Amino acid sequence: MTDRLKYINLYDYYGELLTEKQKEYFEDYYFDNLTLAEIAENLEVSRNAVHKQLKETEKNLDYFEEVLNLYEKSLKIKEIIENLDKEIKDKIEELIWGGYSVRQYSLYKW
Repeated sequence: MTDRLKYINLYDYYGELLTEKQKEYFEDYYFDNLTLAEIAENLEVSRNAVHKQLKETEKNLDYFEEVLNLYEKSLKIKEIIENLDKEIKDKIEELIWGGYSVRQYSLYKW
């Protein structure tokens, strides 16, 4: 998995634990595909400030996953339920992903 995809996935799990500033920089860079220079210009800060904020955000996301391990656990759950009876699988998916099937969830999240 690329670093980009890794951090987007971690953001889906832990984004609400970030500050508003971290979310703004992260979303501009990872979701809106703005360059560091474009973000810096839009927010009237230096390019270095944007870079530092993104690195700090990535560090925080890595830390949250290291401590909570939610993303890794979700991958293991997806793997386990793939081999279950369809009815049981659907019920588990409903509980975990709020009505999205694993495939729909994957398409929705990524």
